[in-house]
Amino acid sequence: MTETVESDPASRLFPTTAPLPAGVVLRHLRAPDDFHDMNTMANAIRRAEGTDFSTTDEQFARFYADPPGSDPTTDVAVAEIDGQIVGYGRAAWHEELTGIRIYEVIPFLDPALAGSELFVALVEMLEARDRMIAADHPAGEKHFETFGGDLAPERDALLRAHGYEPVRYFYSMLRPTLDDLPDAPLPDGLEIREVHPEHLPAIWAADQEAFRDHWGFAPGTDGDYERFVSDPVTADSSLWRIAWDGDEVAGQVRSFINEEENERLGRLVGHTESISVRRPWRRRGLARALIAASFPLLRARGMTQAALGVDTQNPSGALRVYEACGFVPISRTTTYRKPLT
Repeated sequence: MTETVESDPASRLFPTTAPLPAGVVLRHLRAPDDFHDMNTMANAIRRAEGTDFSTTDEQFARFYADPPGSDPTTDVAVAEIDGQIVGYGRAAWHEELTGIRIYEVIPFLDPALAGSELFVALVEMLEARDRMIAADHPAGEKHFETFGGDLAPERDALLRAHGYEPVRYFYSMLRPTLDDLPDAPLPDGLEIREVHPEHLPAIWAADQEAFRDHWGFAPGTDGDYERFVSDPVTADSSLWRIAWDGDEVAGQVRSFINEEENERLGRLVGHTESISVRRPWRRRGLARALIAASFPLLRARGMTQAALGVDTQNPSGALRVYEACGFVPISRTTTYRKPLT
């Protein structure tokens, strides 16, 4: 016996014939009351799937205050069983620099409480919402996009059966020690400076420019910039290493420490992320130098390991650089797409 989405008001926003398992109630987001349970579940799923990433409740709430390409009052569905949240999904969209429009299908389901039937139903509902959004956009190349990973084979199998194909692979990488620091001097003519508030626009602009030639790049929004300057975890600029050439930002590594994540996982890991080098300063060892310069900052805060994520097909050869810096892959995630028709 199944319960269809017609029994819930959210069906008007997520029209689909896919049934829901018996006992499942689908409803709109109740902000901010839902955030803690949603974030706890999302982090548990990431850990189960081997993703070296998590969010604090404060980060989660800030993100959902203005999620990119999405209206949380209309584009989020929450699934409950007996009043307990067992899953949620968000529809969103963005336009890549190439002009391709991407319509995101972002489902999270508690694997212990929600099976494949609910996963398929949620995917179809999010696709339906994305189609409604896409209908108001000009004609052009449009794709659904979602994610999977090697440690979640059931999810990947369901996505493939639903017409999705892998288009990109990403590694989560770990440097198991911060004791053996690499010898990687800064290129001549460059210097690392302490970050001051007046530097933030230039640092942001340099990062945006550096990533313009990367796969899937979409220009950052005002909300993205606000998170860049105020995120409670990643905006601690005392952990950043920014290389300057005169008054130009040449490259950067914006490390951060997620204390809640470390406490929950029983580890001492610092993330060396947002690694970028602008074109005129590439192929000179700058990324390696900035990564090496980041390790002492993490060690001084008591960290014993470093982590990062990388596009395995990055055109600038980032994977080779990170491997040379001592990082090793620990898991692989997959970006899936299928044409929106």
